[in-house]
Amino acid sequence: RFARKMIRNMFNTISGKKILLLGFAFKKDTGDTRETASVYVAKHLLAERAKVSIYDPKVEHEQIKSDFDYYKALTPGRSFEDCVKVVTDPYKAAEGAHAIAIMTEWDEFKEFDYQKMYDSMAKPAFIFDGRLILDHQKLLKIGFEVYAIGKPYGVKYQNMDDLKVN
Repeated sequence: RFARKMIRNMFNTISGKKILLLGFAFKKDTGDTRETASVYVAKHLLAERAKVSIYDPKVEHEQIKSDFDYYKALTPGRSFEDCVKVVTDPYKAAEGAHAIAIMTEWDEFKEFDYQKMYDSMAKPAFIFDGRLILDHQKLLKIGFEVYAIGKPYGVKYQNMDDLKVN
């Protein structure tokens, strides 16, 4: 559902668009990727021909690659290297990106300089907070199109399918 909502809110097409996934571990403070939602989201994004970059402070490149193989998340006939970039610098990875998706609730993600990221991104710039850890009002003031996915906290929605923060 998360990936479908991302696609729908990005004008129903993400072909060729760069999307940065922040977090690959299934929860913060661990490198454990068992049953991580990130691989399923990435699989859907790749099926729609998005360019996916992944940043996680603890999960190693080889573990991410292994999970893509294990969960058969790659587009048939394409290699991991063709489809996914595992990055060590989230600011560099945000350059030219169309969207950022928060996949793991790492504390460091709350402290990122989102103004710096926004300034380097393609516009309109989207942020999908899948863990409800960011300051949505601050992000809106920066200029992001903000979508909070998951259980609403501190934001009232009239329609659960319309999770855009206003």
